[in-house]
Amino acid sequence: MDPVKVGLLGLGTVGGGTFNVLKRNAEEITRRAGRGIQVSHAAAREFDPASVPGIENITVSDDAFSIVEEPDVDIIVELIGGYEPARELVLKAIANGKHVVTANKALIATHGNEIFAAAQEQGVMVAFEAAVAGGIPIIKAIREGLAANRIEWLTGIINGTGNFILTEMRDKGRGFAEVLREAQELCYAEADPTFDVEGIDAAHKLCILASIAFGIPLQFDKVYTEGISHITRDDVGYAEEFGYRIKHLGFTRKTDKGIELRVHPTLIPERRLIANVDGVMNAVLVKADAVGPTLYYGAGAGAEPTASAVVADIIDVVRTLTADPGNRVPHLAFQPHALSDVPILGMDDVETAYYLRMQASDKPGVLAEVTSILGNADISIEAILQKEPASGATEASIILLTHVVLEGQMNAAMRQIEALDSIHGELVRIRLEHLDCD
Repeated sequence: MDPVKVGLLGLGTVGGGTFNVLKRNAEEITRRAGRGIQVSHAAAREFDPASVPGIENITVSDDAFSIVEEPDVDIIVELIGGYEPARELVLKAIANGKHVVTANKALIATHGNEIFAAAQEQGVMVAFEAAVAGGIPIIKAIREGLAANRIEWLTGIINGTGNFILTEMRDKGRGFAEVLREAQELCYAEADPTFDVEGIDAAHKLCILASIAFGIPLQFDKVYTEGISHITRDDVGYAEEFGYRIKHLGFTRKTDKGIELRVHPTLIPERRLIANVDGVMNAVLVKADAVGPTLYYGAGAGAEPTASAVVADIIDVVRTLTADPGNRVPHLAFQPHALSDVPILGMDDVETAYYLRMQASDKPGVLAEVTSILGNADISIEAILQKEPASGATEASIILLTHVVLEGQMNAAMRQIEALDSIHGELVRIRLEHLDCD
């Protein structure tokens, strides 16, 4: 049987890694797929041929659209990234009856509904395992391995750059700006780190995970997104004193009122396994009704970890080339006609606990004023830490942990506290999740 021909769009870090894995593990991949898989064409404007040995034996063009139009190519692997021309290329490939594999989380999160509808109409597959958490097979785990379960909630460290920064701040007492510069030097963060440190990259991935977990359309515009640039060494240290660690989490939960979709710094108990995921590593914790909690850990980026997921998707496509399209695993885990219109909750309707830090005048009665406001708002306090001012200073730090409360209630209480003459500046608020798995 002739090998399946693959057109590779992009020969950067992941594209080169994909080519190398397919070439190095060709025999094993053929045994798994039932047919040979051969990269016959590739598109790249710039790449290092030395990093992709064997690339000279295939057709390489600087015109990605020519690869999409190539009649001999069966599967298009889109590794260009970004929104355009990736969207146009993928839709053109689908229109030409080609299956698509992509690692492009931004594309799937923002244009996935359109892309999946087009693929459904054409009877082709769009596979995107590498779009979330790099080499961790979390898409397959939720979509297939947990198909018998009702997912209750999931949370994840799904951006390695942010996790590296918070780990360094905790372990070495370094400031955010200093660690970010190192992350850029190590190529963990881009020259413009906005997508990583402000949570946009994680929000793309959470949007995809939530759709697969709960059978809802992709709704990236409804993900609440907050970054880590305001987190200080003091916050990291105070969290440790309470027995918590700060992680930048994507969190989604299905409630009676709707679905939470949120990305933000979060205090979690240091005894949780996910609290001990450090450096650039990723992890996703899923709570389901039948199996209970399951944790998925591994490399969330990098040439070969991501290529591992890309090649696994290519193998899946090859295995099902002759299958009836109606019997394939649905793109978003649920049959397209069964996707639900469950509302996405606004943050005012989200229930969680909180860490609050404030600068207060060092005089009697201030803490009583603060706790009175919280008590009148029906906000229960779990713990209080008051730091003595430095010699000669007139302000002290007050740190509170609360029990679970509606965010709308907390917002109203915070406004009242900030209005006190004895409180200086804005309150620092970090959400807190216990991640109970009982």
